[in-house]
Amino acid sequence: MEKITVLIVEDEKKLLKTMADFLTMHGYQVYTAEDGLKGIQQFQAHSREISCVLLDVMLPFMDGNEVLRQIRLASDVPVIMLTAKEEVEDQLKSLSCGADNYIVKPYSLAVVKMHIEALLKRYRQEQEILSAGDIRIEVGSQKVYVRDVFVETTPKEFELMQFFVKNEGVVLTRDHILDSIWGYHYVGDTRTIDTIVKQLRKKLGNVSYIRTVYGVGYCFEGKGNEKETS
Repeated sequence: MEKITVLIVEDEKKLLKTMADFLTMHGYQVYTAEDGLKGIQQFQAHSREISCVLLDVMLPFMDGNEVLRQIRLASDVPVIMLTAKEEVEDQLKSLSCGADNYIVKPYSLAVVKMHIEALLKRYRQEQEILSAGDIRIEVGSQKVYVRDVFVETTPKEFELMQFFVKNEGVVLTRDHILDSIWGYHYVGDTRTIDTIVKQLRKKLGNVSYIRTVYGVGYCFEGKGNEKETS
């Protein structure tokens, strides 16, 4: 599993040490800073390692929102704001500066850890890119590219393309595709798949990436072949 590296920027020394010790105990690598300027310096020094930033709003020398603005000029790393302020306006200000989450003090360290892990899971899913031969799929934005050319798809076409790319070279039965995309309780029939495959073939251009395995289903091939004429 990839090691999680967290930068904590917090001016309360006791709280800073407690959080750092807790996360270190759970296998995290932790960098710390006690004011906004040092927070920026730590981020600049370790930006390639840092997975997430825990950032207090009220900081000496440079407040947390300004630190956040500076971070956002260079990175989209997940940032969780830590604050004693409960007012909605304060939360909206931090969120408008680019914060991904907002935790109000006092808080449980276990809850902070859960927030970090949930945020990183979502962030990694949004950043995920699938590729197979000529095909590239950006999962978070739900975009499909063929030889770097964007191909517009419907939601179900996108789901089917994603499923094909994840199973490149595997012969997939229509029933298996139907269960995986539509679910076991779907009351339609396999002709739905045939219709969407036909639509995808038109959109994917002059190369056939989805091969029909007669009497069985389909097989996706990322490099493609000459387009079927039947």
